[in-house]
Amino acid sequence: MNEIYLVTGAAGFLGGTVCRKLVERGEKVRAFVLPHDRAMRFVPKEAEIREGDLCDMASLERFFDVPDDTEIIVIHCASIVTVNPEYSQKVMDVNVGGTINILSQCQSHSNFRKLVYVSSTGCIPEIPKGKAIKEVRQFYTDVLVDCYSQSKALATQAVLDACDNGLNACIVHPSGILGPEDFAVGLTTKVLIQIIKGEMFAAISGSFNLADVRDLASGVIGAADNGRMGECYILANEVVSFKNFARLISDESGCKKMKFFIPGAIAYRIAGIMEKRAERNGSKPMMTTYSIYNLARNNVFDSAKAKEELGYTTRPYRETIHDEIAWLKSEGLI
Repeated sequence: MNEIYLVTGAAGFLGGTVCRKLVERGEKVRAFVLPHDRAMRFVPKEAEIREGDLCDMASLERFFDVPDDTEIIVIHCASIVTVNPEYSQKVMDVNVGGTINILSQCQSHSNFRKLVYVSSTGCIPEIPKGKAIKEVRQFYTDVLVDCYSQSKALATQAVLDACDNGLNACIVHPSGILGPEDFAVGLTTKVLIQIIKGEMFAAISGSFNLADVRDLASGVIGAADNGRMGECYILANEVVSFKNFARLISDESGCKKMKFFIPGAIAYRIAGIMEKRAERNGSKPMMTTYSIYNLARNNVFDSAKAKEELGYTTRPYRETIHDEIAWLKSEGLI
């Protein structure tokens, strides 16, 4: 029987890399992108493009419309990612409602074979430092501090509930994303560019967990190939401190070394003052208490299950940074 991979979020950083890897191994790919999305040009030309919206069931029906002799494998990458912790109805509509619509389409097509839902490590409850965070079986919003994580928790639980009712699906939880071909220039890439250009004179002491987008894409495809029904898999990397991250960027790019790192406790107080001032002025604060929290929290995640069952591997930060800098130069961004 023929098969086709239906990839949502195909114009995004991870979704685009997933599409490219699937095309490279000879798979038939259909990419779902927002109408008139300028990033559509970055979807590989071998992929069939369908425009639509996760919140528009009619466009999803067209996306799922394939011949009866073709099995459907869905990789649902699309979501709104935001660093604003405040509640957003649009984030909920797209991330939760859109996922429920995808589930409905999967359940209504007899030639559907499998769904891989791309969740986030952010929706897994944090545990005290000193312990690695592992996969969980139930997801709750009341233990999460931001709207994005809450939306991913609700969507993840919806997928698991569908699995309980017989849907063949599994879930991957990527950590932060780093690497080449970030055509949209996301937050992490912007920080990397700022450091190289000398526009960031000081940073916050803390750590984060970033995985190479190529490794994450391979993990997602590994879940499509080998992920077990109803199972969750963390796709993360080793933790890196902001100081070591900046040092690697300096080593690989030749830029000036960053010398000033503000302790987290002091940064948290400064951010609180900035937020209050911004609220009075109707402006955006330069840094937020939420961003400080993300650097101070436990960012150690255990990917052992994904490594064992999906063949997930991660490359060193130095290699990823080297390759991203080379790509940024080739694009004229630095």
